[in-house]
Amino acid sequence: MSEAKAEAPRQLLIVEDDAAFARTLGRSFERRGYKVAFANQLAQLPEVLQGFSPGYAVVDLKLAANSSGLACVQALHAHDPAMLIVVLTGYASIATAVEAIKLGARHYLVKPSNTDDIEAAFGRSTGDAEVALTERTTSIKTLEWERIHQTLADTGFNISETARRLGMHRRTLARKLDKIRVK
Repeated sequence: MSEAKAEAPRQLLIVEDDAAFARTLGRSFERRGYKVAFANQLAQLPEVLQGFSPGYAVVDLKLAANSSGLACVQALHAHDPAMLIVVLTGYASIATAVEAIKLGARHYLVKPSNTDDIEAAFGRSTGDAEVALTERTTSIKTLEWERIHQTLADTGFNISETARRLGMHRRTLARKLDKIRVK
């Protein structure tokens, strides 16, 4: 690698529908020497990626209108398999964590996560066998949340089909998806 390449600014794409959070995160990364671009939905990716070649991406799991950041992870990984992608979410579940990694994410972090956490996640290329196992038991709400997200992933994030497979009304499912998950 040439010296000029190593000194070039690192390019980061932030896919986040919360404009204030995206700006704050972007400024933090800019102070660390990153050149930052933003998208707030999957449909914006082709336009942003035309003139920008990020080596890094931070993707929110739940975007506006109940769309999924997992589709963004898939599109970004297809665009550049070497891109280091970290998924941020306030709606963590085992199912979405597994799917994010399968689709090409490097890491999956639960909000609130800061710039240090995200940069550390970009640098992690292997798992950590020394991570402490928790004694926390799984609640009914957690099981329901994980089942919903697994079914969402299985249906390609089709809300109507997910509701049908789970035997619930589509609006009931939409309300459950809008609730903030309690840990």
